Amino acid sequence: MRSNPVVTASLPEVHSSVHTARPTIVRRMLAFAGPAYLVSVGYMDPGNWATDLVGGSQFGYRLLWVVVLSNLMAILLQTLAARLGIVAGRDLAQACREAYPKPVCNALWILCEIAIAACDLAEVLGAAIGLKLLFGLPLVAGVLLTALDTILVLWLSRFGIRVIEAAILSMIAIMTGCFVVELFFAHPGAREIFLGLAPRLDNTSLYVAVTIVGATVMPHNLYLHSALVQTRRIGTSIAEKRNACRFNLVDSVVALNGALIVNAAILILAAAVFFKRHIIVEEIEQAYMLLPAMLGRSVASKLFAIALLASGQSSTLTGTYAGQIVMEGFLNLRMRPWMRRLITRTAAVIPAAVTIQIAGEQSTLWLLLLSQAIISMQLPFAVIPLIRFTNDRQRMGEFANRDWVKALAWATSGVILGLNLWLVADQMNSWVRAHPWIALAAAPALAGVLVLLGWITFARAGVKPQREPDAAAVAANLPAPVYKKILVPLDHSAKDRAAIAHAAYLARPHGAVLYLLHVEEGATSRLFGSLASDAEVHAGEEYFRGILDSLAKQSVKAELTVAHGQSPKDEIVKLARDIHPDLIVMGAHGHRGVKDLIFGNTINGVRHEVNAPVLVVGEGP
Repeated sequence: MRSNPVVTASLPEVHSSVHTARPTIVRRMLAFAGPAYLVSVGYMDPGNWATDLVGGSQFGYRLLWVVVLSNLMAILLQTLAARLGIVAGRDLAQACREAYPKPVCNALWILCEIAIAACDLAEVLGAAIGLKLLFGLPLVAGVLLTALDTILVLWLSRFGIRVIEAAILSMIAIMTGCFVVELFFAHPGAREIFLGLAPRLDNTSLYVAVTIVGATVMPHNLYLHSALVQTRRIGTSIAEKRNACRFNLVDSVVALNGALIVNAAILILAAAVFFKRHIIVEEIEQAYMLLPAMLGRSVASKLFAIALLASGQSSTLTGTYAGQIVMEGFLNLRMRPWMRRLITRTAAVIPAAVTIQIAGEQSTLWLLLLSQAIISMQLPFAVIPLIRFTNDRQRMGEFANRDWVKALAWATSGVILGLNLWLVADQMNSWVRAHPWIALAAAPALAGVLVLLGWITFARAGVKPQREPDAAAVAANLPAPVYKKILVPLDHSAKDRAAIAHAAYLARPHGAVLYLLHVEEGATSRLFGSLASDAEVHAGEEYFRGILDSLAKQSVKAELTVAHGQSPKDEIVKLARDIHPDLIVMGAHGHRGVKDLIFGNTINGVRHEVNAPVLVVGEGP
């Protein structure tokens, strides 16, 4: 069995950042509260709105039992995900990477990315529809505008996990409050609600039922929760882990039942208002337009739109974290959160904008339902590994699932898998009758997915031994670095002094040559290149000539290269590949966060593309 690289902490920037040692049980419970609320937002996103509106308006209260059953399954699975993170110290993606061969991990990662993209599509459409309803913004413009929420995510992330949790909780409160008021206006019948809890399902309601399950038991939320619980500083003893599991169980039950209230409220509202009048909702805007007339309150539509916008934006924040966890866990690959978010959001914005442009705005509800069906299809590939990992005594010790929990978990998995297979079989049957070529083309992909499903269900998946570094070997017989060529990029600023000072100090014992590089970025240099000549260029020549003369007087060899018009990062990398330096010394750029987006981040760009070590120095005295 091959060894695995050391697994880094999940969400390292906020890992163990929340203290839980509090003097009273209430304060401890509040310290643990939060992760499940971030997860619960995924159960109230615009995809849920679409499934519940269609389910309620088309089938009345008949699918209310699916909403309740889905929520119960979600509580069980999220509790298992939290336990995996607390006890094993791994999120679900990391656990998969430890247990499964690379091809299997890659396949699971791709499927999870598809689910995240589908969820992001729902968030894009929901936020865009909310903007249209509140401010009259065209739907395509709203879809494109949602790409800017990357900046919001980046900004909020700087304040820590508790601020993000508070922002999410505020949006949940807005959504819940809006729908409580809406239900008060609607006056649903208690008897019809009770009858809706009796299980009934047929081919006509199957698709909507599957979309409700997908919208509620979302696969990437399992990865998310197993990581978020690790933001709490728990401790390593059995007692500390047991207490953490208990507090997170309370957190999950309270948060997810809050999500149940919102989801059930949407379906009940649709059944009480639209189904009773034989109106099938075909687009979310239709519900917005009809609510005031049917409830007799003009404020009803505004509450509806505000809740929808809050739903789309709150889901955005959790989607960012889920994407980061999945990529880092499966691939051990870190990406800047804003870049990761921008890529995912672009993958959602483009199909949404194209579909709306071609099929019209009436296609939004169809897109929302499709996105939730896709999410449901990915569920078994997260649920089954989670159950197997939490059943495993080698990984979980005495926290491994008891027999009754195993039975409930596998029954949950069976329900999800059974509904999905029923829908797939029904769809394949219709394709065979109407479009045989589609069924023929889909058959190999379906076969591959079934093989993967069988593998993760039945193949042995132990914990691979981690390759821990040998501290003594790491520090023994250390080689002595020899610097013969030191590359020093300069930018004609106060940072140059510190960079030259460090480079010269390291050069003297070895007789190394300093290769000074400056990139002229002015408009004249960009236009005329090396032929450029203006006051700024001449001042730069005098400045660097003075540096060379001063270094020569100190017996430090130095050469100067001046490049024109290209990006500093590209020119530094180009020269490094030409001269093969033993060391690169760079002055710190002095900005981060949003300023990196505006002014660029040369240092990171360089260090990822060169083989030489990079020494970054501050401005100094």
